Amino acid sequence: MTAQVGPETRVAVIGLGYVGLPLAVVLARHFDTVGFDINQSRVDELKQGHDRTDEVTEEALKASTLKLTTNVEECRGADIFIVTVPTPVDNSNTPDLRPVISACRSVGSVLTAGAGAIVVFESTVYPGVTEDLCGPELERVSGLKRGVDFFLGYSPERINPGDREHTVDRITKVISGENPEVLEVLAELYGRVTTGGVFRAKSIKAAEAAKVIENAQRDINIAFINEVAMIFQKIGLSAYDVLEAAGTKWNFLKFSPGLVGGHCIGVDPYYLSFRAQELGHDPKVILAGRQINDGMGRYIADCISERTAPNGRILVLGLTFKENVPDLRNSKVVDVIRGLEANGHTVKVHDPLADGDEAHEEYGVSLLSSKADIGLDGTPAEEPYDAIVAAVPHQIYAEMTGTQIAALIKQGGLVADIKGMWRATELPEHVSRWQL
Repeated sequence: MTAQVGPETRVAVIGLGYVGLPLAVVLARHFDTVGFDINQSRVDELKQGHDRTDEVTEEALKASTLKLTTNVEECRGADIFIVTVPTPVDNSNTPDLRPVISACRSVGSVLTAGAGAIVVFESTVYPGVTEDLCGPELERVSGLKRGVDFFLGYSPERINPGDREHTVDRITKVISGENPEVLEVLAELYGRVTTGGVFRAKSIKAAEAAKVIENAQRDINIAFINEVAMIFQKIGLSAYDVLEAAGTKWNFLKFSPGLVGGHCIGVDPYYLSFRAQELGHDPKVILAGRQINDGMGRYIADCISERTAPNGRILVLGLTFKENVPDLRNSKVVDVIRGLEANGHTVKVHDPLADGDEAHEEYGVSLLSSKADIGLDGTPAEEPYDAIVAAVPHQIYAEMTGTQIAALIKQGGLVADIKGMWRATELPEHVSRWQL
């Protein structure tokens, strides 16, 4: 007999990152909810009301009834476990399932015989992981029988970091369960927390597959735009000028060129291609898109170097994987930085949202930290740069004036505007401009 959803339902969220924390806070509005994470400093910060991912406000955290812990024993007796740990790739772009297997071991250690608990996975995986890998691991650790003592479900996460419109309490949640009864329990659970409703997938594997193709599709579309941007560069055209014209057609898909990093679009296609290759299929389109997008950082660095004085001083604005978020995971700006350094340039990096310690630990990048470092306090640069690279369109950069930008650059210097955020900004004649 599976657990049911009611006034006494207890939910445990395993993993309190950019996916798990917002979900746990929303669940806590309706259910007795405990959030578990293995990172003690993360839990300590959350207890103080600080979310370093900037997905949940201090006010919302302090007002929440969510219980926070690093002791998995405090999750014992939960009716529903929701696993939201990361699923990255390793240095060879092979799926790294160690975090999700570790989460299975934690959950398995506190599953109770006869309780009928449901274990739901939200982590992005290739089709088959939930039933073929996670289920057996839960059985092994718990000594219990799947389908009798506990049950499996899958509901892919759809959080878009920094997106204040498509939040977890507004989006349509895809749900799946190993049997119809589990499916309806999850429909009731997730239906309570989102106004976007639920979609019942035909199977767990179908739900897993839906998640990986959502991001693989975006990756391929962006790869096409990146490739045509390279072609247009040879013609002397800006891709943004071309896209602006093409975008007037009603069915033109509006994607823009640039760096494709982060923990979804830059990772998920490798999960799908890995499974395809296991099955003996060569995923040509998927891997071609990945090859183009993974090479964009070095391509951009080479384009900038061709237009910049040899051994120049270059200021890179932005390090996070996308605008207006502090998330540094799988940032492709690092590829631009390393490419510029490989071409002999000295590179300085500024990002108002990124954590300096994390940037240094993860990438060996030391961040400039103050507004004075980029002239936003009104003081000119002590030593102007040969080039400025607008890598991430954080709002603070988008609002810079032409005068502020020009004050940082030498006579004849270059403004490399990767995302086209300064297309409408007038720059003095002594400054040259480049964009994709």
